[in-house]
Amino acid sequence: MKLKVFQPFDVFLDEVVDQVVAEGTEGAFGLRPRHLDMAAALVPGILTYWPPGGGEIFIAVNGGILVKQGDTVRVATRMAVSGELGGLHETVSRFVNDMDERKRKARSAVARLEADFVRRFVEFGKNV
Repeated sequence: MKLKVFQPFDVFLDEVVDQVVAEGTEGAFGLRPRHLDMAAALVPGILTYWPPGGGEIFIAVNGGILVKQGDTVRVATRMAVSGELGGLHETVSRFVNDMDERKRKARSAVARLEADFVRRFVEFGKNV
């Protein structure tokens, strides 16, 4: 099976693998060559794969989308980092904290837009 991990500006990984384990929104799942084709949203977490005749290799991913089609598994993510499992857990924690900060900023921006809309709507009602 072929595993390809894409980042916005480059291909992070392009290898032949025996198995892939990833973390989706419903929990961890594994993929082998004869599994059905599928697509899944990934959460920030550890993607594990096994190259032929080798041990497991870990990659931290900052969420993304995984698509298995035929013998190819493609992962699109904003950021991927390979390394030892212990260090990658810290990286995943940073990914989650960054995501929480982006969500907080997005909620704040939406709240400002809503408040501005209500203010303009009230002003419009006074002028009619």
